[in-house]
Amino acid sequence: MHTTASDGRCTPEQLIDEAVAVGLSVLAVTDHDTTASTVEIRDLAGTRGIETIPGIEITAVEHQKDVHVLGYFHDITHPPLVEFLARGRGQRLGRMHQIAEKLSALGAPIDVEPLLAQAAKGRAIGRPQIAQALQEAGHVKDVFDAFEKYLAGDRPAFVPRTGAPVKMVIDVIHEAGGLVSLAHPGLTKIDQRILELREVGLDALEVYHPGHDAEAVERYEAMAADYGLLITAGSDYHGDPAMRPLGGTTLPAEAWDRLREGRRSYA
Repeated sequence: MHTTASDGRCTPEQLIDEAVAVGLSVLAVTDHDTTASTVEIRDLAGTRGIETIPGIEITAVEHQKDVHVLGYFHDITHPPLVEFLARGRGQRLGRMHQIAEKLSALGAPIDVEPLLAQAAKGRAIGRPQIAQALQEAGHVKDVFDAFEKYLAGDRPAFVPRTGAPVKMVIDVIHEAGGLVSLAHPGLTKIDQRILELREVGLDALEVYHPGHDAEAVERYEAMAADYGLLITAGSDYHGDPAMRPLGGTTLPAEAWDRLREGRRSYA
């Protein structure tokens, strides 16, 4: 799940209110490339009887393709992790400026100052925030229209992402005491690489995800068992219950117990 620290619509307080309403007992916020909301989520959840663990979603890039890597239980203050994430957010800002330049040339300029102010607070800025800026400037009717006209991979303002390779992301999360899971493999079509990733340190597979049907869940459960991987789950909630409801996808208790036992050194 995601908050306004990355591309979610909910503030940490709103997210915890919704988590209480749907009866969640344990959660991890996995904002993109930032831990800016982690402490606030922990403190808010603690007053409402919800257990939280640190989480993050880092986008690795290999052969111009995104690989979404989830980290859990890591120490958010670990200096190499802090530095790594800061570099990643810097790359995001560079990409934002390149996109903004293209938009200006296309006759759809945006105000980047509010986005820079958000980035200064440790928030991760990407295409969703640029899409919102396009809507606020009156260039598009909504975020979906922004991607359709300008920001999707085959549209005129698109700029390819740069990022660290998967092994580097795995290593930096491990060094911070975390466990590493591969996010929604059924959506990224990466089955042929899962064994290779296991060999370089992958700990778990996100078996349960709203984008996985029953057949996919069965396939990834079997793959996790065959490869000796733990199992994670994510509702991938961004604040729109009509798309992916909060708590609509959860982790079975026995899988959570194994995941907790498999944690490395986070305390």
